Amino acid sequence: MKKQIQQLIKDAIQSAFGIDFDTEKIKVDYPPEGMGDFSTNVALLLAKEVGKTPMEVAEALKEKLGFEEPREAGREKPSFGFAKTEIAKPGFLNFWLATTVLQNTVVKINKEKNDFGSSEIGAGKRIHLDFVSANPTGPIHVGNARGGPLGDALANVFEKVGYHPHREYYVNDAGNQVKILGHSILGDAEAQYSGKYIEEIRNKIEESEPKKAGEKGVKIILEEIIKPSVEKYGIEFDNFFSEKELQGSGKIEKAISILKEKNLIYEKDGAVWFKSTEFGDDKDRVVIKSNGEKTYFGSDIAYHKEKLDRGFDKLIDIWGADHHGEVARTKGALEALGYKNKLDVILTQFVRVLKDGKEMKMSKRAGTYVSIDDLVDEVGKDATRFFFLMHSADTHMNFDMNLAKERSEKNPVYYVQYAHARICSIFEKAALLRSDLRSVLRSDLRKMHAKERALVFELLKFPDLISEISQNYAVHYLPQYAMGLADKFHSFYDECRVIDENNLELTAQRLELVKAVQIVLAEALRLMGISAPEKM
Repeated sequence: MKKQIQQLIKDAIQSAFGIDFDTEKIKVDYPPEGMGDFSTNVALLLAKEVGKTPMEVAEALKEKLGFEEPREAGREKPSFGFAKTEIAKPGFLNFWLATTVLQNTVVKINKEKNDFGSSEIGAGKRIHLDFVSANPTGPIHVGNARGGPLGDALANVFEKVGYHPHREYYVNDAGNQVKILGHSILGDAEAQYSGKYIEEIRNKIEESEPKKAGEKGVKIILEEIIKPSVEKYGIEFDNFFSEKELQGSGKIEKAISILKEKNLIYEKDGAVWFKSTEFGDDKDRVVIKSNGEKTYFGSDIAYHKEKLDRGFDKLIDIWGADHHGEVARTKGALEALGYKNKLDVILTQFVRVLKDGKEMKMSKRAGTYVSIDDLVDEVGKDATRFFFLMHSADTHMNFDMNLAKERSEKNPVYYVQYAHARICSIFEKAALLRSDLRSVLRSDLRKMHAKERALVFELLKFPDLISEISQNYAVHYLPQYAMGLADKFHSFYDECRVIDENNLELTAQRLELVKAVQIVLAEALRLMGISAPEKM
């Protein structure tokens, strides 16, 4: 919708002032309640260029934009006219949509169903998402788990707008942590990992050499702990990519040789270094240690190159905030290899898990930290995913387990799911009137109750929301939108009678609206990987 309004404003600018104004500079926002459906400050931007005051510019644009009287319902494509346009100091233009836009939004949703909000923005491009990717040395920590629903929901959004997403888990099954795991399994002086799972692995393998014990332990952890955990969490990865296999493929040496040809590799103190300072890093980085062992960064360079060699158009990595120092060097290495602006990194901040008001720090199985299994077993997949998603990735969060289990409107996921279940209940009651309703012409929504209008306008926002998330990766907008839609629906339901046997025309009209809400709410939940229950 915002794109269409931007185009209308652009056309008005062209007509009023003969200027081909850049559409991207036309900012269209949702103003405070009572100030219209949409608002723009474009008159403030134009004033100096056209030699007029912002109020004069706004007046000229208002005249060109005009307004549209309501028309008959049922048109396939919504009209983007305005019922009213007002000017507010110092030069804002506020718009109220014509009723036909709103009524046809309901028609459109009921026709398109789950495809409402879909587009071809992605044009079939392939996006690689690397997320969770916790070390295979134990159960998945809640810190790593936070990126799970974020990556999964983002992939769902990408798919909805025409991209081909690929979900991948990078298995760090090489390096020193594998040897440390081996020491832990053997229970010797160099052990660092503890917990029930270590005892379980110890009983399954017979090895006396730490490296071999660690390698076998990694395989057990991946197959018996990590994969079942992510499945329980509702994530289906397309691939688990092994660092160990990468190291044995010769691809790391190949990537380093390309960088060497570009004079970006040098040797010092017996080690091989990458000139990452030339790409914004604070110091150069070792890619091969003096003992010949590849560093994690060396593997990372080759892994990212390998992903692009597979034909992906864009790479998105979701890392914990403790990896922030690796962003510049990784992007720099890719730029050096000829892949500038191909990688985006989303950093997730730390998580505190609270139970009975106190921070949880221990897990029976994981030992020294809270695992994702602890959360999912306690509060369920839906609540776990919703609570992680509703906070912006770059903010620290407290996960309140008591709230996540509460069956009341205080619990946001319960509140949203209850709205869907409530709608299902309405249609169960409406089924008794179905034969009578078939003979009723679908009502004109021109005479909408204020609560109905607010609800339809919330539905109308959904396509813009999906488009924005696909561009800014702000997946927390999805649960926020779902909560807002549920709130508007509950408010509407409390004031507006949906089923009225004495007014079948009004009943038919409101059932159409309620069905549209059900479709959009269920789709928002699906994108988040959360169920839409019919009963609660």
